[in-house]
Order: sequence, then structure tokens, then C-alpha cells
Amino acid sequence: MKKITHLIAAALLSIAGMTAASGQQTGNSALGTIKQIKAGVLDVGYAEAGPVNGQAVILLHGWPYDIHSYTAVTAQLAAKGYHVIVPYLRGYGSTRFLSAQTARNGQQSAFAADIIALMDALKINKAIVGGFDWGARTADIIAALWPERTKALVSVSGYLIGSQQANKTPLTPKAELAWWYQFYFATERGRAGYQANTRAFNKLIWQTASPDWRFSDSTFAESAASFDNPDHVAIVIDNYRWRLGLVSGEKQYDALEQQLAKGPVITVPAVTLEGDANGAPHPDPAAYAAKFKGKYVHHTLTGGVGHNLPAEAPEAFTAAIIEAGRLAQ
Repeated sequence: MKKITHLIAAALLSIAGMTAASGQQTGNSALGTIKQIKAGVLDVGYAEAGPVNGQAVILLHGWPYDIHSYTAVTAQLAAKGYHVIVPYLRGYGSTRFLSAQTARNGQQSAFAADIIALMDALKINKAIVGGFDWGARTADIIAALWPERTKALVSVSGYLIGSQQANKTPLTPKAELAWWYQFYFATERGRAGYQANTRAFNKLIWQTASPDWRFSDSTFAESAASFDNPDHVAIVIDNYRWRLGLVSGEKQYDALEQQLAKGPVITVPAVTLEGDANGAPHPDPAAYAAKFKGKYVHHTLTGGVGHNLPAEAPEAFTAAIIEAGRLAQ
């Protein structure tokens, strides 16, 4: 059944891709042709599907995943007339820094600034933004700091905006245990270990974050190719070290981080999602509900749905994008 679904998704993407805007093409994937565009400090690789005059939707992946988490979601949304953009984040896939001198910075606000730059480059004024893991945090930041660019939000695990100051507070021993890789990455041994064993490390994270998801070797390999990006290890290590205050961010993001440190509320229409078998660290939905001050709906999915929710429950994620858009009407 999964193979049939994958073939249907690929066919829909092929059809949808015929109406997508043209751009520099650099390769193909299950999401269709991968395009490139210069945006901000990056040359961003992205997949695009659906009619260009449709409602814009930007879908953001997390670590250690990539754009293929959204293969089925993209096909479903494109078939319904949405204009879907799925970019590789900095450090993934075909996304590259334009300058060798640019810091390989993994702080949270940098990712959000990247996506605003991408929207500018693609001339997308306003979009529904959705994501999970790093992508959910990035989507949250865009919704909080650039509400005028955000029609609606879909965020897996809800409100994930943090700060170095907040991260100084110790958690309970059980909660700290779940962040074992964050502490591993804080060491030189961890950096070297991740460099040497990137795919094995990330496959382990897939298994522990989604304990009930029986993904195939080919499914993992499809996403794992994006970890070969020359900046991947540097971005991942910097992301987790920045969270612990072990490295400094770049000064051009200081003003954004000062706003984020205050825990800004999100006023745009929002739908949050959680899986009942999410094995990755995540907050309880009740802990963040008050952060959403606009029209707001939460859904907890049952049936063994783990951390990679768009890939594990694509119909539910697609429905959430549509629901968020309706909330914005």
C-alpha cells in the first residue's frame, strides 16, 4: 500500500509540476525537479509544485530529515490547487552558502531570516507556513516576528521558540536524558562522531523519535543524501551548541533574538499537531496553548504517529494546512 501511495504521489507531483513557475533546475527527486534561487546569504535548493496563482504554502523540514518528509503532503496540496514550496534548510541538500566567509551559523533566527529572504526572492508576499522539528521552530518565528508575511501557521509540537537564557535552566533528569545528543554535540568527540557516522547517527534518531514508524531503507536513503551537504555537520553542531550558549550568534540577528527571548505570542491563525508516539523531546500541548492568541486549533493524532509527522500522517498534515487557511478567511 505504501508503494502504491508513493507512486500516486509521484504522479501527482509530475502533473502539478507542469504548472509550477520555472527556475534554475539542478536535479530531480521524488518531489520533482529541484530548483535553485539566490536568497539572502544562500543559494537555496527547493521543490515547487502546484499552480503559481494558488495559495502559497511553505513547508519546512527539521533535523535529521529533509524535504522528502513532505513528498505526499506536497502532492496532495498541489492537487488541490495550492502553490507549494519546500526548501532545503541551510546545511541540507543542494542549498549552499554564497560565500565561503559566511559563518556556518545554526541559531534559530538565522533559519527564519533565510525563509523570509526566500519569500522575497520568489516574490511571495504572504504564505501559509508549516513545519516540524527545526522547521516548526522556524515557522513559529516567522509567524511571531513577521505576521504580515504569514497567512496561517501549522506547527508540529506547537510553540518551540526558545532562547539561550531560557535554556540555562536545568530540566528534570528524565528530560535531560532525552537531550543526550545535544550534550554529545557540545563536545569535540561529538562533532567528530557525527562527522564520521552521520547516516548511522541520523537513522538512530529516526528510530527513537518515531518508534512505531517502520520506514524502509530506501525512504531513509532518499533523505540521507541531503546530509552530504558540505555544511551539514557544521550547521547541526552550531545549532545545538548555540542553544546551550556555548557559541555566539551573529550580530545581525541580535535584535531578532532579543525579541524571541521575550517569548512573543503568535497572533496569526494556527493549527498545532502532535503525534501520540513522538519519541523526541517535545512540550505538552497544554503548556503552549496560551501562546496562540489568534484563531487556534490543536489536534493530537493517534495510531502510533511519531516525530516525522508529515511523512507518517500526510493526510492529517495536509488537512491541517487546509484548516489553517480556512481559519484565516
